[in-house]
Amino acid sequence: MIAAAESEGTIEIGHHTTATIAGMTFNTDTIFATLVAAAVVLILGFWLRSTVSVENPGKMQLAWEGLVGWVNETVEANMGKLNPFVVPLAFALFVFILVANWIHVIPTQHHLVAANADTNLTYAMAFIVIIGVHVFAVRHHGIGEYLKGYLKPYPVMAPLTILEELIKPFTLALRLFGNIFAGGIMLALIGMMPLYVRWLPSTLWQLFDMAIGGIQAFIFSLLTILYFGMAAQGHGGHDDSHAAHDEHEPHAVEEGVLQPA
Repeated sequence: MIAAAESEGTIEIGHHTTATIAGMTFNTDTIFATLVAAAVVLILGFWLRSTVSVENPGKMQLAWEGLVGWVNETVEANMGKLNPFVVPLAFALFVFILVANWIHVIPTQHHLVAANADTNLTYAMAFIVIIGVHVFAVRHHGIGEYLKGYLKPYPVMAPLTILEELIKPFTLALRLFGNIFAGGIMLALIGMMPLYVRWLPSTLWQLFDMAIGGIQAFIFSLLTILYFGMAAQGHGGHDDSHAAHDEHEPHAVEEGVLQPA
């Protein structure tokens, strides 16, 4: 059952508050929680930047550099060297999604909600990632090779390849939304229990919900890296531009040996 109340142009539905402006409806609680999460990420980023030191690095700097270095090495070992912006983008998404998932734990009488329990946010992030992946693929391979990639390995499979690319943002967004939204429903059901028994299942579920929020942030970031890696390799599973470069490199060396300057 959904309870609704209307007052001065603002409607509250469950834990979501919406406002209508110029005929458009906005989930104000999601917007507020998103802005708070973004502010937390920016503050953490600027604080870390202000404490960076080459001569005397702090524990936070060492931990961050070690984690980023480990991810870079792992990605390169499994997918080859990616563009330098991919891993930082994935890390930024991870921290933002993690904060957005955990922010509802703060007791604010539902003024801070789990922002990713709203598909408006998860769809926005998913489309930004997937559009960025395709823009990167075009710039990396060129528009001709990018379009030819849809014909590999067999032209008859082009409709399936196109369909796969079209549904990627929806699966990426709904995977994150579904898990966070389900956690909110579970908390609502626990809230219907008597007060004297509510605290134990509520505490246990909050801890479990935070763990799920961390896992979902990790999965979203990992898929971001994988999608950019696949874009660098092309639909055929290999990097044509690098392959072409490797093919000509031995000839260039051979020519250099046969015809020294």
